[in-house]
Amino acid sequence: MAFRGSVEVLQLGIGRESLDVGRSAPMAKDQGHDHDQEQETSAVGVANPAVIDLFALDSKTDEVVLAMHEPRPWDDSDERLHQLQEKFNAYVSFLLDGEMIAAHPELAVKSARIELRCDYMPDERALALLNLIHDQIALQEIKMEVIVAERGCGDACTCHAG
Repeated sequence: MAFRGSVEVLQLGIGRESLDVGRSAPMAKDQGHDHDQEQETSAVGVANPAVIDLFALDSKTDEVVLAMHEPRPWDDSDERLHQLQEKFNAYVSFLLDGEMIAAHPELAVKSARIELRCDYMPDERALALLNLIHDQIALQEIKMEVIVAERGCGDACTCHAG
C-alpha cells in the first residue's frame, strides 16, 4: 500500500467475493442523437464516461461501489486527464443527482465509494488530479480509492524485482 498525497494507492489483485454486482450499464442521456455515441459505446473504462464500469454493493463494508477501469498505460496527456475528470464527474453525478436512488431506492442510506482500478501506476499529473478529486468528493462524503493491478512503479522500477 502506498500513499500519494491524500489518495491511497493500493497495489493488489481485487477479489470480487464481497461484491454483489448490481449492473454495469449506460447512464441516462438525452434522447437526442449524439454523434459521439458510436465512439462512446466502443470506448471502455475511463475513455467512456457514459458507462458505469462496475456498480456493486460491498457486503463487507456495506458501501455502494462504483468502479472504473483504466487498462491503458498513463501517458501524461491532457486528453487522458480530461477523460478521467469526465468519468469522475459522471460517477459523482450518478450518486448525487438522484439517478442511483431512482433506480435503487434501497441504496439511499448507503455510503458510497468510487474506485479507479488501473493496470498501471498513474503518472504524476494524474495523481495530482486524483488528489484534487479526492478532496472534492470527500466534501460530499464519497470515499475514493485508486487500485493498481501491476507490480512495479513504472519502467525504471526495481523495487519489486526478485
